[in-house]
Amino acid sequence: MQLGEGFFRPESRPSRDLGVLLARELAAAGPLRLLDAMAGCGIRSLRVGLEAGAAAVWANDADPDRLPLLCANLAPLTAAGCALRTTALTAQQLLAGCLQRRERFELVDLDAFGCPTALLPLALEAVTLDGVLYLASTDGRSPTGHDRPAAVRRFGAAARTHPASWELALRLQLGSVARCAWAMGRGIEPLLAFSEGRTFRTAVRLRRRPASGEEGQLGLLALCHGCGDQQVQPLLSLRQWQPCCCPQGAAPPLAISGPLWIGALQHPPTLEALLRQAETVPRSTGAAACRLLVALCADPGLPARCWPLAEIARRLGCGGPPKLTDLVEALRRLGHGAWASGVMAGQLRSDAPWPVILELAARLGAAGGDAGGSAGGTAD
Repeated sequence: MQLGEGFFRPESRPSRDLGVLLARELAAAGPLRLLDAMAGCGIRSLRVGLEAGAAAVWANDADPDRLPLLCANLAPLTAAGCALRTTALTAQQLLAGCLQRRERFELVDLDAFGCPTALLPLALEAVTLDGVLYLASTDGRSPTGHDRPAAVRRFGAAARTHPASWELALRLQLGSVARCAWAMGRGIEPLLAFSEGRTFRTAVRLRRRPASGEEGQLGLLALCHGCGDQQVQPLLSLRQWQPCCCPQGAAPPLAISGPLWIGALQHPPTLEALLRQAETVPRSTGAAACRLLVALCADPGLPARCWPLAEIARRLGCGGPPKLTDLVEALRRLGHGAWASGVMAGQLRSDAPWPVILELAARLGAAGGDAGGSAGGTAD
């Protein structure tokens, strides 16, 4: 591979690894055609062609000066029997042409620099039914609540600062995809969603029609900065927000984000299949991608209520937080849903009432402190 002067990040290998695994899973069901709309130096197209066995690859980059480099890097695909096409079109030109010719692909890779929302209608038109859109965005400010006017412009949604900011960005992205698909009469099924804080990536399967109740997965997420409580409501049954845990008359206005996707972020059967693929082609999957897959497999991404352990400890005001695994197990013993977030490390996902979470965390933290003291340990 020759990188040239194009944008390339070695740190993005986990996302490329997951893209290859996803492509291998799609190729196992039938011939795989890839449309790489923003190919850069072509590394994703080359890997999907060689490692996933794609039948056809169309690699496009808007920079015409990069086309010779792209052709040279992808030459091994032709030798491997993969039908290769390279072009230098804007993403809008590329996708509009596909719509005119009614060309569709089992996998459309849209690795955008910035926010790709404007491309979503055309991108979804390029995906076959039951095909997958693998979407990336480097717009971190607007969907995490740090540029609220931009969030309204780009997502048609409110985005307020939130302790689970990466997940908030992913849910806003999925909400945009869902609304575009529904406007076409289609449905979506999120397969995976993850971020390292710089890029926000989702893989979404396009369905012939929305599943029963799918529209109920679009809603609002409310956070009280006073007490830390969070509430979720679907737009279909939007009602008055319940009182938070602040003293009566002392509650600040709720910070409400959305509309956004409030359904599951991950599809466990797909993630389990990707893990099996990783075991069969270990050289293609780095350790970081394997760790990411394991974390995502253990977290369905539902419900849309997450708290950092540091935030829980700050609100308790005494010592450090309990172990996340202990808090998850304690909540489950009480019959509540609880998971360690696979999207952001050190965060609890739960449907338990906020006072119950705080009470258990305080009890576990105190028990841990007592155990440490009796063993002669120190706080640090």
